Amino acid sequence: MARRSDRRHRQDRAGAEVTPARLLDTHCHVAAYADPVAMLRAADEAGIAIVAVTEDPDEYRRLRTRLGRRDHVRVALGLHPLRAASFSPNDLARFFRLVPQTRWIGEVGLDYSRAGVSTAKAQQRVFDVVLTEAQPGRHPLTVHSRGAEKDVIGRLSDAGLPAILHWYTGPLGLVDDALQAGLYFSINIAMTRSRKFPGLIQAIPRDRVLLETDGPYAKNGGRPVHPDELESVALALARVWGTDLEDSTRVLVTNQERFLSSTR
Repeated sequence: MARRSDRRHRQDRAGAEVTPARLLDTHCHVAAYADPVAMLRAADEAGIAIVAVTEDPDEYRRLRTRLGRRDHVRVALGLHPLRAASFSPNDLARFFRLVPQTRWIGEVGLDYSRAGVSTAKAQQRVFDVVLTEAQPGRHPLTVHSRGAEKDVIGRLSDAGLPAILHWYTGPLGLVDDALQAGLYFSINIAMTRSRKFPGLIQAIPRDRVLLETDGPYAKNGGRPVHPDELESVALALARVWGTDLEDSTRVLVTNQERFLSSTR
């Protein structure tokens, strides 16, 4: 993978060097890596920006303190659906106190898989509160929807919020509903190796595709995927789109800018 220092730099009209736009990993569990600082350093060298999702307010505060200020990292404030049943009123109050400090919200959403179906009602209560109370429209959301795609898309459509469906595995028949709701889809390397990938990408317009790793939980050759490998996802998209890496990267960067401009 080309490092940032190896990439071509554009020239503006005055002849000054312009740093290339970074690809954005919209969903990465930074705190779960064995060595988060080394991982972030490699991502920076590769020209990758990262949204570091969290699962609860305490993890958000710890990660912000540990990482400090890094221009290529944004720590997202999360309430993970599989933990919803354990969230107390104090946890929710802490979440809302922290909302003004963050640029992104995530990981939030619903999970009706075997692991989460028993807590579906608690998840719905938490997710509905987030969508109605967390400064609606001011933060991009990265959203979990495993087994609950219809309910997630319906709620996001009603809320009219800028959101990304992270690692979408639901029916292709719901993709149009998601598109009508203005939602984006983030693609990771594990998805590109799924038999569903060609059909999913053909169903999603190019201008609604973003990138993620979901690392370290997503795997690349049996090992945790890292953000500095994100260009391989752009290459897989280029193959399906019948184009090249330069063109797919340009599309993805444009999509990132458009999505982020949709927040107030």
